[in-house]
Order: sequence, then C-alpha cells, then structure tokens
Amino acid sequence: MTSQAADGPDTVAATRRSKITPEREREFFDAVLEQIRECGYDSVTMEGVAASTRCSKSTLYRQWKTKPQFVAAALRASRRVRFAGIDTGSLAEDLRQAARAAGDWSVKDTRLMQALGHAVTADQELAQALREALILPEVAALREMLGRGVERGEVPADHPALEYVPAMLFGVLRVRPVLCGQYADSGYLVRFVEATVLPALGLTEDPGHRSRDD
Repeated sequence: MTSQAADGPDTVAATRRSKITPEREREFFDAVLEQIRECGYDSVTMEGVAASTRCSKSTLYRQWKTKPQFVAAALRASRRVRFAGIDTGSLAEDLRQAARAAGDWSVKDTRLMQALGHAVTADQELAQALREALILPEVAALREMLGRGVERGEVPADHPALEYVPAMLFGVLRVRPVLCGQYADSGYLVRFVEATVLPALGLTEDPGHRSRDD
C-alpha cells in the first residue's frame, strides 16, 4: 500500500493546505478584505486576490473552494474584541471608552459591512461569519459592561433600555455615513453616548464632567 493510499485523500488534502504558513494566510485574508472595502464584494475575484498577493489562483482554490468560503474564513480570522478590557468602575465612563474605541475602527469596519451588504443577505455562511467577526464579540463585551453596571447598582436590572444599547451604538455607526456623508469618529460617538445612551439608562451627567472629546 502506498503512503498516499494509507493516508487517504483527506490527509493528502490537509497536507497540501498546511503548506501555507499562518503569515501567508494572514496576507491573503488582509488582501481580500481590503479589496472588498475598496471595490465591493461583487467586484472581488479569487484571481484578483491571487494577483495582488503574487500567488497562483489554484493556491487559493485548494484552500477555499469558493469566494464566499474564502471571505467567510477571512472574516472569522479577523475577529477582534475591541471593547475587551474596558472596566473603569463606572458604567457611564465605560460607555464613553467604548465609544472612543468604536471610533478608532469605525471607518474600516463600517466600510466592510457596507461593502458586504447585499452579499450577506444572499449567503447565510457569509452573514454568520460577519456577525461572528464584527458584531457578536462586541455585543457580548457590551453586555458584560452593562451587567457590571447593574451589579454596582448604577442601573436597575429590569431597565428596558439595557436591551437596546448595542443596537444604538451599532446603529449610529452604520447610519451616520448615510445621513451625513461622514463616518462616526470618536468625538461624535462620545457625544452620541452622552446625549442619548446615558439619559436612556437614567445615568445623569456629573456636572463637573466635561468630555475630553468636545
């Protein structure tokens, strides 16, 4: 029995896939996501990514059989929790810090979500990958942040606005470019939190507090 026969086709395929280093894979993922931001999902091709990263398109197709699979893998690999580690001991200040963090990455992430808009409605795997990469980790971090505020007695556990805080923050990130032609930067998001989110939660502004983002 030959080595290939003993290993079987799945093992051989896995061996072929393992030839790509993590650094090279990261290069492919960065390239496809940047091309989506710049050109839109429909305009991106496996051939174009191969050309920009100086590899053969067969290399990409061996790893990911289709463009949706490739993009979904790139999204999942880009997963970050930007709100992780925010814990100032004050819910109001935590939310301001979250607004500043969101402003730091709003351009790249909002452009990516806009560029994937139609595609994610047509491809369930792509939609799930987008949620896992850009939405769910931040929503979970916000829920933990709000939970700490409840534990400290800053907000009642049954306050109806708690459920809608993630929607408020993610909504303004997505909508501001449409309404104003500008992305939501840190200063805008902090003002938004102070004018809408904090009052909705019943968190009154400290008269001595002045946002450094004004």
